[in-house]
Amino acid sequence: MSGISASRTGRVRVLIVDDEPALIDVLSVAVAEAGWRPYPAADGRSALRIARGCAPHAVVLDGMLPDLDGIQVLRRLRYENPKLPVLMLTARDALEYRIDGLHNGADDYVTKPFSLEEVVLRLRGLLRRAGTEGTRTDDSVRVLGDLVLTEETREVHRAGRAIRLTAREFDLLSLLLNHPRQVLGKSRILDHVWNSSFDGGGNLVEVYISSLRRKIDRGRAPMIHTVRGMGYTIRPAEDGR
Repeated sequence: MSGISASRTGRVRVLIVDDEPALIDVLSVAVAEAGWRPYPAADGRSALRIARGCAPHAVVLDGMLPDLDGIQVLRRLRYENPKLPVLMLTARDALEYRIDGLHNGADDYVTKPFSLEEVVLRLRGLLRRAGTEGTRTDDSVRVLGDLVLTEETREVHRAGRAIRLTAREFDLLSLLLNHPRQVLGKSRILDHVWNSSFDGGGNLVEVYISSLRRKIDRGRAPMIHTVRGMGYTIRPAEDGR
């Protein structure tokens, strides 16, 4: 799992921040199996962007990240939401590192290697104390890499920057984010974004895809791709394909 959990599930949201893809995968599966919704992030800056977009109920945060230090990320999360439960992960087992994390606002600490069961139990305890263990929300936030779409407010941000879309562009992007990495054909896009009886013809879909690309991908690694002869797909820029 890399970069997205796009389905509208209405579950408790857990932000998972770690630079080890395999560890993010297993933690995301464990979180999903616990009945929560995982939001993976591979570095500190991505974590902060995603946190602002999805408003997590809890965070699993690695203490050592490739860009920002885990303590820096913790401080910023704490500044924006003082009551957000944060479980720190680290390969460091020295007492001073644990004290540093707890002093800067971590609610609990787990040292690698750890059991997934222990992480889930500790998270459950933090959520229970925060009063959000059983929270169910009308979750309308979709996150893919550094792209965040909020259905309820019809807002879109990429890398923290607001992007203005027309109503039709927003519906098209929403459709793509509902099916990350899947290739959607023109007829399917027409059916869902316009309507099944619309006689679009011509290059209507291409025009809107092109417009969406200019707004979403301009100056950044592309996320929206054409699959020749098949249709269009969206995937995280870090996929590198």
